Amino acid sequence: MSPRRSDSRDRMIRSAAALLREHGASATSIDRVLAHSGAPRGSVYHHFPGGRTQLIDEAVALAGDFIAGLIDAAMQADDPVRAVDAFFALWRDRLVESGFRAGCPIVAVAVETNDEAPQLARSAATVFARWREALTVLFVRHGLTEERGRRLGAFIIAAVEGAVVMCRAEQSTAPLEAAAAEIHDLLLNALHHRPEAGSRP
Repeated sequence: MSPRRSDSRDRMIRSAAALLREHGASATSIDRVLAHSGAPRGSVYHHFPGGRTQLIDEAVALAGDFIAGLIDAAMQADDPVRAVDAFFALWRDRLVESGFRAGCPIVAVAVETNDEAPQLARSAATVFARWREALTVLFVRHGLTEERGRRLGAFIIAAVEGAVVMCRAEQSTAPLEAAAAEIHDLLLNALHHRPEAGSRP
């Protein structure tokens, strides 16, 4: 594949992810992706023989990989509370920089009915599971039980995603900041009372 063709493919996937963030899955059409990316129309079925469904599926994977990469980087931190604080700060910055237009492309796919492409919902579920597992590993690494780590991972993802939706509706970062503050305190408490800490003299 030539660099030009590869670049067109990558541009289309990135554009699809951007459109999912701002407009949702149903509004992310091939025409909008082509207009946004500047890719030639003839490249669509060359790069994506599965059409729009394949393109959106790959955009979901790209977005999922990006966030998973941030979580994986946080796993190296000595302070998991600070790492989660930074995760919330990233979302706050993205909301403000986009004028509260940018949401999560994974949620955009998950909340819409895709009867013709049920694999999109499965792809979204896979991404959420990957994020939850990465957070679980982070918390277990810092002394929490796997069960507690898994519950906290699911709770943090749910809190972030729900707060982002509320921020977009209210045009304010207040819901995200409230969720970040409560989770900050919750993690401090959980880590203070983890089995290791409780067994120390």
